[in-house]
Amino acid sequence: MSSSSLTGKLEDSTEIEASAEMFHQMLLHKPHHVSNASPNHVRACDLHHSDWGKEGSIICWTYFLNGQPKTAKEIVESVDSKNNSITLRVIEGDILEEFKSVVVKCKATPSAKGKGCVVQWVLEYEKLKEDIAHPETTLAMLLEVAKDMGAHLTKP
Repeated sequence: MSSSSLTGKLEDSTEIEASAEMFHQMLLHKPHHVSNASPNHVRACDLHHSDWGKEGSIICWTYFLNGQPKTAKEIVESVDSKNNSITLRVIEGDILEEFKSVVVKCKATPSAKGKGCVVQWVLEYEKLKEDIAHPETTLAMLLEVAKDMGAHLTKP
């Protein structure tokens, strides 16, 4: 990506002990439970339209970024349960004060080790101005949430 470009893409992944299916099911059908798994990062998740896990449904997150409370309303753009992936587009919220668009993609892939999975987050975005920082802190927070979810899902 050239330094003068307003569009960008950040991606990173983390390994967790939960299965790809368990992680995907929680993120897709029970995102309102993520606050139990990751209370330091996620305060709440509410359904605003349609049903949990359906394309076109709208969910609203209340979360903390750099210690500050934030909100994001997202529409579920696509779901691929066979590949444990989901694509969300931010349609309202604090992040849109600095970004024209933000698309969040999450995919959980079974680990090559035979246990657990690799959770990959991809942020595709367009900044409103050149001098806005890339959303690296948002990506780091999503990786932490995935680790918290993995620990929560594998608790005895």
